[in-house]
This record gives sequence, C-alpha cells and structure tokens, in this order.
Amino acid sequence: MAVTRLKRKDRRNKAVANNKVEAIKILKQRPIIKLVDIEAIKASFAK
Repeated sequence: MAVTRLKRKDRRNKAVANNKVEAIKILKQRPIIKLVDIEAIKASFAK
C-alpha cells in the first residue's frame, strides 16, 4: 500500500514545534531578578 505524506501539515507541525523551542530559548536567556532592594530603588526616585 502506498503512503501519502501530508507535506503541508508536516511543515506546519515542524514550524509550531520550532517556534515553541525558540520561545523557550528566549525565555531562558533572560536573567532572573533576585533580591531586589526596594528601599534603594525608592531612594533613587526621591533624588
């Protein structure tokens, strides 16, 4: 029996998967903000 590949759907599925991987990579590149000194930030605005 012959197998028909749905090429358009295959391309779309691969594109969706690649977009998800890229989005995860971009989110992982962002630095995590830890131990923010709120009082120092408020003092800098007061100046």
